[in-house]
Amino acid sequence: MLSNCRSFASEFSRRCLTSSIFCNNDNNQQVYLFVQNRCVHQASKMSETTHLTNKMVRMKRMNMFDAEKKRQMNLVSRIEKIAVQYEGQPEDALLYMNKNLSTPYNVCQHLGEMLIDRSALALVNGQLWDMNRPLVEDCTLKLLHFHCDEPFHVNKAFWRSCSFMLSAAVERAFKDDIYVELHSFPAPNVASGSFVCDVDLKLGHDWTPTKQEMMVFSSIMHKLAEENLPFERLVVDPKLAAEMFKDNKYKSAQIPNIAENYENKITLYKIGDHVDISGGPMVGSTKFLGRRCTVPVAHKISHNNVSMYRFQGVALPKDMYLNHVAFHILEERAAQLNPAGLHTTQPVNLS
Repeated sequence: MLSNCRSFASEFSRRCLTSSIFCNNDNNQQVYLFVQNRCVHQASKMSETTHLTNKMVRMKRMNMFDAEKKRQMNLVSRIEKIAVQYEGQPEDALLYMNKNLSTPYNVCQHLGEMLIDRSALALVNGQLWDMNRPLVEDCTLKLLHFHCDEPFHVNKAFWRSCSFMLSAAVERAFKDDIYVELHSFPAPNVASGSFVCDVDLKLGHDWTPTKQEMMVFSSIMHKLAEENLPFERLVVDPKLAAEMFKDNKYKSAQIPNIAENYENKITLYKIGDHVDISGGPMVGSTKFLGRRCTVPVAHKISHNNVSMYRFQGVALPKDMYLNHVAFHILEERAAQLNPAGLHTTQPVNLS
């Protein structure tokens, strides 16, 4: 495989995919992700037509997200105090926090390092709440972690966050010759065995990824975890969302329906320079992704006669341990086609 990889990489790594991000094989040799020449030519023609690059689109969305977040923060004209009744370890406490500014993460900062490190999600007046989402009224607050008695909701948020991170990883992996147009990721279901994202790479189905190539996506997921990027939440007007995602035909088509069903509001999340649409909630930070994370497969699927890839992964939260044999079983299961949402998206019959 390495001889093939070198022959392709020497000619195409500069043009095809991100050569600065790689994984190491057992011989500690760099294995770069690549695609066939015909795919690169097809994608290059698309880029010339649209004048879009992945980096340009990411920067535009990130800048718009940050500007809108700053605008909303500036609407808070004066500081008002709210009473936050914390319930949990090490002991219950009453805190007075800043309305529309303070978050559950800030509550953790008042209560101790242990809560900062382990709290992945909050429960505010009985409602699931992102760790970095501002509190808006007097409330009771509980903090959720992966070792709590009922981890269902925090596990679901973790799975959703992994899909979000996987979308970011796929978008980062390819160089700008390959315009990555994210389609969606289905609702999280831990019992399904894998988290998922569907992507249009503008390559048809000409790319058949190898095991070494799939390792690149896992490598990027680990890099995102090491960066400890907070999941930032922002609710915006549909018009702003439409402008932000006008370079993505799938998101553009989804926004009106989302707005109709969610009080004319669109919820966005951001990690680093990656922005996408999701109802959430997410875990507090990318740091909650543990050392065990594998993206084993990208299935070829078709959505409305458009060729796409369904990337699937499996991961454990940090500080959750499993032996190699048991995790390998999970990896094998995660490689099987996840049928979530396949009533509109169909797998490709390769027989």
